[in-house]
Amino acid sequence: MTIELGLMLAGMLMIGFLAQWLAWRVKLPAILFLLLAGILLGPVTGIVNPEKLLGNLLFPMVSLAVALILFEGSLTLRFNELPGIGHVVRGLVTYGAVATLLLLALAAHLVAGLSWSIALLFGALACVTGPTVIAPILRTVRPNARVANTLRWEGIVIDPLGALFAVLIYEAIVSRQQGHTIGIFLATIGCGVLIGALAALVMAFLLRRQMIPEYLQNFAVLASVLLAFAVSNVITHESGLLAVTIMGIALGNARGVHIDDILDFKENLTTVLVSVLFILLAARLHWPLPPGMLGAGIALFVIAQLVVRPLTVALASLGSGMSWRERALIAWIAPRGIVAASVSALFALRLNALGVPGADALVPLVFTLIIGTVVLQSATARPLALWLKVAEPEPRGVLIFGSDIVARTIGKALSEAGFRVVLADDDWHGIRTARMDGLATFYGNPASPHAERNLDLTGIGRLLAMSTHRERNSLACVHYRQEFGRQKIYRLRNLSPQENTARAALPGSLLAPPLFDEQMTHGRFADMLQQQLAGRG
Repeated sequence: MTIELGLMLAGMLMIGFLAQWLAWRVKLPAILFLLLAGILLGPVTGIVNPEKLLGNLLFPMVSLAVALILFEGSLTLRFNELPGIGHVVRGLVTYGAVATLLLLALAAHLVAGLSWSIALLFGALACVTGPTVIAPILRTVRPNARVANTLRWEGIVIDPLGALFAVLIYEAIVSRQQGHTIGIFLATIGCGVLIGALAALVMAFLLRRQMIPEYLQNFAVLASVLLAFAVSNVITHESGLLAVTIMGIALGNARGVHIDDILDFKENLTTVLVSVLFILLAARLHWPLPPGMLGAGIALFVIAQLVVRPLTVALASLGSGMSWRERALIAWIAPRGIVAASVSALFALRLNALGVPGADALVPLVFTLIIGTVVLQSATARPLALWLKVAEPEPRGVLIFGSDIVARTIGKALSEAGFRVVLADDDWHGIRTARMDGLATFYGNPASPHAERNLDLTGIGRLLAMSTHRERNSLACVHYRQEFGRQKIYRLRNLSPQENTARAALPGSLLAPPLFDEQMTHGRFADMLQQQLAGRG
């Protein structure tokens, strides 16, 4: 049994990796291939039976995995960024999200025959998009900046807010099912909020004071999240998910706490958890589905796609100044993803155990909506964007890090050749000179959080790092490697191969392919320019 369990888990890890790799290759959300793999391994072939494989460990494992997924998602919600997200996004994540929840709940009640409580829970789960499913579609569609920014920010903000809606509704259902009074329900909510905020406060204090060494910070945060989840559940049953959601939001907004490395670690851990979790959850589906469930799921998908989303986008974009073409594309793109799948499966497990009627319909309906939205929108969004004339062409533009005479000369040559060029640097004199030369500029470090929010990369597909600061060139190359791809990042050497001794060499992971030949350096290029200018004089 031990060998069988170990082999099965290792096999699911490999299948999860292959699904993630395939999603990266074809630029589609990985959740699609993970769910299809789980359905193939479970209902279709019967190779994987999660209940038989994990037994009593299934519910605790799913619970802890979902707790980490919700914590990682809630870390990304930054209150100081909300005022600048724009009128349409604010509408989509506030009254638009509430309208989506209520309309989907009404549809689920009327079409699938769900009770109002389960229908409201379905609406809360199905109103969440999320950055993990939006980002691959945006890379394929390449809409204009206004559409891309609206969809991206909607996914970032609605991810934790939608999870919070779902957790609150779930708490209400459980309290009602167990015969709790409104006071006990409020105590459950209060306990989750208090423990989550307290855990975030303690962790922020320790991180701010640097009382935890850097190599142990990820471990400490992981342990504290799971401990907060478990302790909250022990004190007041079913409050753990709310606690980790509040903890993520509070820690993500704590001042003076550097969480970029923690967020990177959590993203990597979430990728592994999601890969195994979704295969297990999809393998639990029973085929054939209960009578009428597949038809109800397809009907809800059609209603969500063609009725609910267009109505909420129209409501949220009133008075925004967006063209009808931009609003039409935004109304078409709203894929559901990780939060909807993972949280629905966890809630269904628990509500089924409590004997809540209709809980067994939650997972099939949510999974049908996920697969339907991802498949349809991935296949049709790019042609629709082209037809609506809101798609950007293939990004051929160049972002140049640097603003001295070398960067400006190369920038002008590329601009005259028909490429879009943006020079980015925090040297005001160089940026001012570049502007006087007619070049587009960004004043600031292109690898800074400020640049992530304000640097317009529309049409940009390559980076040339050629500032006079070797280490900052390397950081910019690492930063934009994920954005543009490793093969589209280049640097102008600051040291020749002879000067780049073992004492001065940077790690290979920080380096990008050099511009021109191996002997060309920033100083040599500048000398050549000076000689050329002197010859003209």
